[in-house]
Amino acid sequence: MTSLAVAGFLLDLGHSLREAFFMLWETLWALVLGFTLSGVVQAFVSKEKMQAQMGNHRPLTVAKASIYGMVSSSCSYAASAMSKSIFAKGADFITAMAFMIASTNLVVELGLVLLVLLGWQFAAAEFVGGPIMIALLASVGGLVLTAPIIEAARKRLTASADDDGAPNVPGPASPSDGAPVDGGEGVQDSLRSKITTPAAWADASSYAVADVTMLRKELVIGYLVAGFLAVLVPNGWWNALFLHGHGFWTSLENALVGPLIAVISWVCSIGNVPLAAALWSGGISFGGVIAFVFADLIAMPLILIYAKFYGWRLTIRLVALFYVLMAIAGLVVELLFGAASLIPTSRPVEIAPAHFEWNYTAYLNLVFIIVGAAVWWLARNRARSGGGQGYAIDPVCGMQVRTSDAPATALVGRTRYSFCADRCRERFEADPDRFTADGAVHEAMEPLAVAIGLGRKPVQRSAAITEAIDPVCAMTVDPATAAARRVHQGAEVWFCSVRCAERFDADPGSFATPGSTMST
Repeated sequence: MTSLAVAGFLLDLGHSLREAFFMLWETLWALVLGFTLSGVVQAFVSKEKMQAQMGNHRPLTVAKASIYGMVSSSCSYAASAMSKSIFAKGADFITAMAFMIASTNLVVELGLVLLVLLGWQFAAAEFVGGPIMIALLASVGGLVLTAPIIEAARKRLTASADDDGAPNVPGPASPSDGAPVDGGEGVQDSLRSKITTPAAWADASSYAVADVTMLRKELVIGYLVAGFLAVLVPNGWWNALFLHGHGFWTSLENALVGPLIAVISWVCSIGNVPLAAALWSGGISFGGVIAFVFADLIAMPLILIYAKFYGWRLTIRLVALFYVLMAIAGLVVELLFGAASLIPTSRPVEIAPAHFEWNYTAYLNLVFIIVGAAVWWLARNRARSGGGQGYAIDPVCGMQVRTSDAPATALVGRTRYSFCADRCRERFEADPDRFTADGAVHEAMEPLAVAIGLGRKPVQRSAAITEAIDPVCAMTVDPATAAARRVHQGAEVWFCSVRCAERFDADPGSFATPGSTMST
């Protein structure tokens, strides 16, 4: 390779990295705002009756499932695990899939990033096309996903639960499954009382930071790949891939090709939005962009997860159905927006600005960097506010999960760990020492820079506590299943019930005694 070629390669590399950075800079405030709002919704909206309300796929049930999905995490992996869990516990399969679609395609953070990178038309199209896809799934899903195949998949999950001990069978979680005692997430508080409770805001912050931690790789990969596509792929290649000038057939071909690109991109969740911006700049149709964004649910990593959950027989039908519905939804959205003259008539030559400017984006980013720092601080210090009751941090990916409905768990000694998905539990079981220290789980709440992909330095606790005494009622408590936890004068204090914790909060000096926790 000549020096001229090396110089050209380094120049293209620099331009690609610059493009990726400024795409991230352009959307930074939207990401912080979106994840913060998502964390607030996840912490404040109760989900106790969710499984009981998903027993069929009637219109009202599917609508409720979609709303539940909208207030859940936007991570595709977590959505697939949660939908699997509620299906195994008795929910209708098609309704569980509607929940998964809404969880990945109808969430606020996705809409905000679409708004910033592509414009309000694309954000609006996403929230129009999502319900169309869900309605189509509810209407025709039963013809493809027949009862015998679904029942075989349910038996497969039940057998898997019996083999590995994961709480996937119907029925309420027991304390040994990590379910909190005396009220689960706390108590059945009203929304008003939650808003005025510091612990609830700390839990909301933990959700926000945990979601960023979970998605940091997808986000980094998405921005990097989009930057390289925008710089290195010539327009002639895009013109050969996407038809132009053939009217309806152009729209149809682009809507069919968009999801296929998503399958091979290996990028899920919000990380595929920067790729969508690169495709739009390259010439794909409006409906093709929407179909591509929807298709994060059939990216190759998700296909492999479906196969493991349900077997290849159901997976092939599910992926084929999703592909057709995504293409149809994208095409219908393009026809609707075209009839209303809402499709943008120009395409950006550059997806992101070529240099830094003091404009509204810069000022918003500075404000939300401060907001993000405050959210991280609340999450990092949630124990001071009494947060974390009924929650656990996945020791593998750092995602926050409710212990009462964790998609997967593992028991190491007397400590039960909760995970957002089976893939995290499998990584944990393959090498527990990597994610534990002296039997104690690593704290997954690291600085914001770490959360967005700069690595994670484990923080070790003291030796694992295997038995504790509730200082209020003197009851012996297993910390792995305790209803509440506090940190008082640098020591962990565990409680048998939320009521005891509240009495302790009112006057800690009356109850705190040395030796209230015991380590081994």
